Amino acid sequence: MSYKISATTKGGRDGRATLENGGLALAMALPKDMGGSGDGHNPEQLFALGWSSCFGQAILALAKKHELDGAAARVTCTITIDKDETSFGLKADLKVSLPGADKEKLTALVDDAHKICPYSKATRGNVPVTLTVVG
Repeated sequence: MSYKISATTKGGRDGRATLENGGLALAMALPKDMGGSGDGHNPEQLFALGWSSCFGQAILALAKKHELDGAAARVTCTITIDKDETSFGLKADLKVSLPGADKEKLTALVDDAHKICPYSKATRGNVPVTLTVVG
């Protein structure tokens, strides 16, 4: 099984981004915190949406193994961009909550999900990640 999608952006952070199939087109804008208008979306928002969704799917895929019901899990991904030694760098905070879950089981589930989530795998060693579990 394989899936491939392409997106094209014209104008960078103050441009327009469009998926190849026309299913989504977004006005892009530099965030106000970075000196922009903030009147559009930015790559960090899209990255946070994608990673939280992907990580949530990894939770669902592994929940039974940990004797948990992953359907009620909520994944919040916070992406921070800041200056680093050379230009800019990202860091990520992933917070997983599952009301009523045993914290030890949930922690093991989150650790396993971080091993198989494609976003986690793609960023491993390149983006500092903090995992937080809320029972």
